Amino acid sequence: MNKSSAIVVGAGIIGLATAKALAERGFSVKVFDRTHRAVGASIRNFGMVWPIGQPSGKLYQRAIKSRAIWDEVADKAHIWKDPVGSMQLAYHADEWQVLQEAHEIFLKEGRNVRLLNKDQIAEKSEAVVQQRLLGGLYSAEELIVDPREAIAAIPGYLSEKFSVEFHWGKCVSYIADQTAYIGNGEEYEADLIFICSGTDMETLYPEAFANQPLTKCKLQMMRLAAQPSGWRIGPALCGGLSLTHYGSFKQASSLSLLRARYEEEMADYLEWGIHVMVSQNGMGELSVGDSHEYGLTHDPFDKSFINKMILDYLKTFARFKDETLIETWNGSYPVITDGSTDMFFSPDTCVYAINGVAGAGMTFSFALAEELVAGL
Repeated sequence: MNKSSAIVVGAGIIGLATAKALAERGFSVKVFDRTHRAVGASIRNFGMVWPIGQPSGKLYQRAIKSRAIWDEVADKAHIWKDPVGSMQLAYHADEWQVLQEAHEIFLKEGRNVRLLNKDQIAEKSEAVVQQRLLGGLYSAEELIVDPREAIAAIPGYLSEKFSVEFHWGKCVSYIADQTAYIGNGEEYEADLIFICSGTDMETLYPEAFANQPLTKCKLQMMRLAAQPSGWRIGPALCGGLSLTHYGSFKQASSLSLLRARYEEEMADYLEWGIHVMVSQNGMGELSVGDSHEYGLTHDPFDKSFINKMILDYLKTFARFKDETLIETWNGSYPVITDGSTDMFFSPDTCVYAINGVAGAGMTFSFALAEELVAGL
């Protein structure tokens, strides 16, 4: 019997996860990407698989499942990974209060977290600034990959293990009657077609995308030099501003008081959506960021003052052996404006669009794709 067939448009993390989920369910899968390698949001991030930031319930469980899938894929595809966890750091009494409240909530949910004092933090990371440090929340559940390496390696793994076909430099410009039309005149039929095109909401079914509650977020990030002599920072590190960014900390009753102080003392950081984190890849380089600007169209230029604000805040909680700035960039991803965390809709018969995971693509995509494909 012939296999059912599927086409996936887009080879970012959502497209790769969708191709994997389809192939595991017996589909013959073709993936098309308009570029010759993935260059979008999926390679422009920290590489953090990030359960600590996810609210309790479905989203946290989805993150944990994705982490397990990342573990397996990284092993089989020979992708570097570091199950090093994360630390949220507190330098003010209100930050420490929020962390203590969150810790109690997280323990009841069964998360692998614990509060650390200054000495315990120093044992976890030599990079953490000790002056005025009150404590921190350590989570053992976060996994770091290098997104550039991982997104480049997964297509080869999917091709070898599942015979997924990748067609690079092929822009799907039109879809009709379960047929994908390439700009050069090629046509490909499939039983199902999945659009995983990220911020490109203008090429395929633009009217359908325009009717969805979607906007775009521009972020700015940087990379610092590989640290000398194999020096490692330990867990991914976050300053207090991250407590106001991630949904998991909204359960802490003191968070509103913390935000009120930030609004008074750090209004410029909130205006540009800045919270500051740092992760380290296998080569020892440090990824630092980020900011958040919202709108359907963004200018392509980095703002130097935003990068300076990020680096200035970073220095309040982390210092490194080598702080040489080697790269800056901006990225963009779709964001749902009605509070939802993912979007799945069908603009045409047997055509499905997966979008709107915002900054959690690395954290959610593998598990989300499995859920959606299984539900068809």
